[in-house]
Amino acid sequence: MLGGAAGALMSLSPHPAAAVLKLDVTQGNVQPVPIAIPDFIGVGLQDPAGGRNVSQIISSNLRRSGLFAPIDQAAYIEKIASVDALPRFADWRQINAQALVTGRITQSDGRLKAEFRLWDVFAGQQLRGEQYNTTADNWRRISHIISDAIYERITGDKGYFDSRIVFVDESGPKERRIKRLALMDQDGANVRYLTRMTFSPRFSPDGQRVIFSLQRGGNSNLFVMDLRSKATTRLTDAQVIDTAPSYSPDGSRISFESDRGGKQQIYVMAATGGEPQRISFGDGAYSTPVWSPRGDHIAFTKQTEGKFAIGIMRTDGSGERILTEGYHNEGPTWAPNGRVIMFFRDPGGNAGPMLFTVDVTGRNEQILKTPSYASDPAWSPLLQ
Repeated sequence: MLGGAAGALMSLSPHPAAAVLKLDVTQGNVQPVPIAIPDFIGVGLQDPAGGRNVSQIISSNLRRSGLFAPIDQAAYIEKIASVDALPRFADWRQINAQALVTGRITQSDGRLKAEFRLWDVFAGQQLRGEQYNTTADNWRRISHIISDAIYERITGDKGYFDSRIVFVDESGPKERRIKRLALMDQDGANVRYLTRMTFSPRFSPDGQRVIFSLQRGGNSNLFVMDLRSKATTRLTDAQVIDTAPSYSPDGSRISFESDRGGKQQIYVMAATGGEPQRISFGDGAYSTPVWSPRGDHIAFTKQTEGKFAIGIMRTDGSGERILTEGYHNEGPTWAPNGRVIMFFRDPGGNAGPMLFTVDVTGRNEQILKTPSYASDPAWSPLLQ
């Protein structure tokens, strides 16, 4: 949990501007916003590189979104010496920065205060200013929260950086692969291991439980784990392969994959059980369904003619659209804002699966590095 409180910083803008920087992410082809993120000023930090570490995480988060283009610090003209003074906007315009982030990290008595300001360079106006108080070991999370605030102010959409990924960690030789349920920050940091031999884990809407499948005998059934107590409860007991469960955003329904009709297809039913309804009817086999946080789409894996594709469809099965395809793509999961999908790709041979992200438009595909091979990712809601 984030300790302390957040508060707005008083605006230093000398005058209101006629036009304010805003990125329309609903357009088909979005040009990334050039943004300058100097190292945060460090005051009383035990780690002298603390300010730089925070700015680098913010820069990395925004760059991976595909909507921002952080400018190389070697191009900077002004050296930010204070967050309490107006920047020299002419210097930042000269290097074509449209947005500027300045910040300060202060450590005292084991507590951390983080302050930042987001500037519209061409308008000469402060767009947002916040300060956060927390424990000193929470500096990485503060970096993600600031990234979310910047993302939301410029795009109008909620950010997704202050979130976690649960996935299946795979290590050892291919013929003796050990699989463990693992948890990490959305950027691949802070990996923790939870348990062994699970498949297709997914978070509940409140982020406190994980629903998944376990194979026992010739069948596969659904279970839920409370992440606080680690207690596990069995949800289904059928003589079929029911797997890859996913909650709807309000927690009232579950989508899952089942072979009860003879071939892998996507079904939807009440979270408490009941009669499943099949929603996939296209050519090929459908698997690993997962609900969008916005509640309007379900992402899935589709296998046809030896190819594995990642796609999305409406919750009634209509409007199917493929985002990426290849030899073996599988296991999509949505970012908390519903604009980015993570999945895993297994190239075959002696190599193992790796995690990738792609925008809902099918662009900006990127790899996410993990300590070892990784599969079956699941994105958490924003942390509370």
